[in-house]
Amino acid sequence: MAGLDYFEVECTEDGSDNYNKIATTVLQDHNLLSIVEGLHIYIDPAYPLFVATGFIRPPRSAIKISDVGNVLIQDNQATIAVGDETYLAAMLKMLWLKLGHDNVDQPDRFTVIIKNVAIPKNLRDWVVIDPTQSLFKDLIYAIQVIAPEGFKVRRENYGKNRFSFAASENTIPAEVVDKIIADRFAKMEEALK
Repeated sequence: MAGLDYFEVECTEDGSDNYNKIATTVLQDHNLLSIVEGLHIYIDPAYPLFVATGFIRPPRSAIKISDVGNVLIQDNQATIAVGDETYLAAMLKMLWLKLGHDNVDQPDRFTVIIKNVAIPKNLRDWVVIDPTQSLFKDLIYAIQVIAPEGFKVRRENYGKNRFSFAASENTIPAEVVDKIIADRFAKMEEALK
């Protein structure tokens, strides 16, 4: 799949082509191709069991107020000269939440003024958006869309640069799933060397 360094659908019966198409479409639709480095999907219809394991690329860094605009603190007032409107709405929402709606004014689309409140010294470093907060939720949602419907017994795991998702109609024995996940991670690590 374009954008992934490793992609494999392993199915004990015919159907891997269909899951290949489904996974490709879902990852593209959810804009996850730039984040997911490798993905291995294992499907066993006889059990039934669906397992997805993957590696993610490091997400982009958090967007701070200083990334949105230049901050000038003067006379108990802060003025933010907006240079990038992309995150303006998120910044305003965050400022209103932390400082109060009445203390944050936007006289025009390129200026935000904070007054009538103590101006924090670290205002420039306040995080507007942290992409890592929604990354796991977005990945799991996409994998749930790829997984067969009706698989209600789920197990999700997310760590440093990897994730796994297992789903079934039945109770999933931990040792069986752990072995399948470990084997798929080993296979991906070998292929990505």
